Amino acid sequence: MSMNKNSSEMDTGRRHFLAAMGGVGMLIGFSGTAYAIRDDKVYIKSSGGALVVDLKKCMGCGTCMTTCSLVHHGKASLSLSCIQIEQDVFKPFPQDIQMSTCLQCHDAPCVTACPVNANKASEDFDFVRDIDPDKCIGCMQCIEACPHTPSRVQWNPTTRCAQKCDLCLNTPYMEEQGGIGGVQACRRVCPVGAIAFITELPEQSLPQNYVVNLRNENWAKSGKTIED
Repeated sequence: MSMNKNSSEMDTGRRHFLAAMGGVGMLIGFSGTAYAIRDDKVYIKSSGGALVVDLKKCMGCGTCMTTCSLVHHGKASLSLSCIQIEQDVFKPFPQDIQMSTCLQCHDAPCVTACPVNANKASEDFDFVRDIDPDKCIGCMQCIEACPHTPSRVQWNPTTRCAQKCDLCLNTPYMEEQGGIGGVQACRRVCPVGAIAFITELPEQSLPQNYVVNLRNENWAKSGKTIED
């Protein structure tokens, strides 16, 4: 009885392992991205970084949005920005401003939804989730797959492709190198330092975990709060 049970457990473990390895082989062959196995499940390797924001510092000036559009597309357009700011004057501080950045999700549903490997996480770029516009077929499946509202993947009506924050990895109109280890233009230009780059991603069950306190004593000297 015991031997049968052990054999069954071994078969089950082997089945899960082979299934996981088969999934990895299928995913690698299909998309060419890098995957890891945890608890018999296949995951896309984590991004080497992400953006966090301080909603109590953001003034809603939109400088980050216009700069994002400029470095990626060569023109100032709020609708072409990958970082999105929403303001609601009827809500109290700090709920009156919402900064929406890509969370570089661990499981990256936008990547797995892409049927042509245009939305990918490449080892060459520290697994930053980014979209290759030359491969994108405009099916919008990645936009629908994003679990957050608003979607962190946007539709570009000019190129008729999806786009998302790539941490300035592909910025033909920026002289400096972007991406992990480089410059993130929105962070660079924010006049109050309301955006920061981190290399260890927070727990991702809630987008609020990407909202942090970036205020210091100098901020307090202006008469503004540094309390959480």
